[in-house]
Amino acid sequence: MKKTGFLRKSSFALVVLGAIHAAPSLAQGTVNAICSTDQPWCDLAASEFQKATGIKVMQTKKPTGEALAQLRAEANNPKTDLWWGGTGDPFLQAADLGLLEPYKPDYLNDLHQWSVRQYGISQFMVGGFYTSAIGFGMNTELLKKKKLPEPKCWADVIKPEYKGEIEISHPASSGTAYTILAGLVQQMGEEQAFDYMKKLHKNVSNYTRSGQAQAPNVAKGEVTVGISFMFNFEAWRFNKYPIKTIAPCEGTSYEVGGIAMVKGQRNKEAAKRYYDWLMSPQGQAVGGMANSLQVPANKTFKPDPRIPLLDDVRLIKYDFEKYGKSAERRRLLERWTKEVESLPR
Repeated sequence: MKKTGFLRKSSFALVVLGAIHAAPSLAQGTVNAICSTDQPWCDLAASEFQKATGIKVMQTKKPTGEALAQLRAEANNPKTDLWWGGTGDPFLQAADLGLLEPYKPDYLNDLHQWSVRQYGISQFMVGGFYTSAIGFGMNTELLKKKKLPEPKCWADVIKPEYKGEIEISHPASSGTAYTILAGLVQQMGEEQAFDYMKKLHKNVSNYTRSGQAQAPNVAKGEVTVGISFMFNFEAWRFNKYPIKTIAPCEGTSYEVGGIAMVKGQRNKEAAKRYYDWLMSPQGQAVGGMANSLQVPANKTFKPDPRIPLLDDVRLIKYDFEKYGKSAERRRLLERWTKEVESLPR
């Protein structure tokens, strides 16, 4: 009898354990998300989370500037639950506009200090998701063919020999370009920075909608030099494309990519599950699996060894709080449009 009872209890325990392990596939729910990082990371994260939890991910890919515009348009009737990836300034601007909802994870001690700092300056409305620095990506074959030297400094890319050889994104739609704009203002002073951008404008062949366009365009030989986050170029270099990446010698700005819950979201519990998974070692490791080589926020696992370290990069003291304000962004963009974009090339 005792043995039979034991077997019954053991069988019941196995059934319970089986139900626990089967739970992810049986889970119900939907989360509506905007992803502003690389498309492969967006897609792989959504599919892996859905596989792990059974929660359906309805996700669109948008540059951070366009994502911010969408949240503003939806403010009275939010259709988005969660926004993640992409440079953090537009996230801080969304927080400043009251478009986000505070969320304080219980795993802050698992995160790097630069990630935790983003939570602090935004009253827990924006978390730091990853980091990377601005740099130059160049096609070494095109440089050789056109007999151009490798640009090593900000002062180099405004030289006349690079006319039509530089590609950068548009700061109104791209958080990457806004990080470059705000970084130059902080690094040089505003008047000198705008004088510099007018000179750079003469050498720009194209302002792309997204800051992720430069890496493939440089890799495929469509443009000689791209200015963007350095990690964007590294995946192409590891795939044997003729790319070299250099951080500007004078110093450079950097991003802390964002993650945030949208105020008034319709699927709060599912959004929290996705948020926490994205910040977990499993979710953060998806970046490397998708060849997105940013430095992850979670410090409790070993990141992809291909991720470029920032130890030798001269980073400026970037004021995320000031330049994350919507009024400051609007002021700088209006000035850039009036004084830089309007100029002939």
